[in-house]
Amino acid sequence: MSVTHASVVRSTEARRTQTPNAVMTTFASPTQGGSGLAMWRVDMGPGLQGPLHVFDVEQIWTVLDGAASVELADDTFTVAPGDTVILPAGVARRIATGADAGFTAVVTAPGGARVHRVGDPVEEAFVPGWIA
Repeated sequence: MSVTHASVVRSTEARRTQTPNAVMTTFASPTQGGSGLAMWRVDMGPGLQGPLHVFDVEQIWTVLDGAASVELADDTFTVAPGDTVILPAGVARRIATGADAGFTAVVTAPGGARVHRVGDPVEEAFVPGWIA
């Protein structure tokens, strides 16, 4: 017989991480009771962009509000509310907002995912705080 239980992460326990480009609010991750997945919200203001970077795992982004430009390898496309983007592992990507509006998305990926900036050695990859 298997035993099941639920972990509840209260809204007051959500972890906020601010970067120069966005605020990530972690709803669940391995350090918050999850066994293998992380889920967080990204809030990015107008006229901002993240660095060109590579994750070692697939990520799934669902846009809740606003719009963003997604640069993925040699392709760039725009996403809007209700769009879901599946970003493959090992492919360079950058997310940017327009000058007039930001965006909000909910993202999920395996906990412990590692990232490195394009141009940095893969050996310098690290687990961002919002995924840990």
